Amino acid sequence: MKFKPLLPAMLTCVLLTLPASAQTAAPTVGYVKIVTGEAWVTSAGQNMRAVPGTPVLLGSQLKTLAKSSLGVTFKDNTLMSFGPDTELTVDDYLYAPAQDQLKLGVRLSKGSLNYISGVIARLKPDAVRVATPTGIIGVRGTQFVVQVEDKP
Repeated sequence: MKFKPLLPAMLTCVLLTLPASAQTAAPTVGYVKIVTGEAWVTSAGQNMRAVPGTPVLLGSQLKTLAKSSLGVTFKDNTLMSFGPDTELTVDDYLYAPAQDQLKLGVRLSKGSLNYISGVIARLKPDAVRVATPTGIIGVRGTQFVVQVEDKP
């Protein structure tokens, strides 16, 4: 009896039966470290209540509710803290320093953000971008705070 020809066919069947999200899952770029009040992480259409250890994926939207705050540590040790009523989306993240592939791009729709630089900003400051509804912040220091006000 020979089983070798069946092995590639069986492997193909297993891969085809996996959900598309498991085959093309977005990479984990960081983790929730601290939560006060109520905060949420939405990734790949799934809304999860944020608790310490919740993964933050490329494309995740982070949201805090009133009287809440959230702290996230990214893989390069970038620290971001969010105040009440904040919404931020992780648009770009690439951390491969050995290959000189570094990029961090987030979009702050509303609320407040306290940013403390990690390895990406130290090695390649031009690779970090924080977009707001009224402009883009280029990182030239190690820490800043930004507030996006709701439109009247």
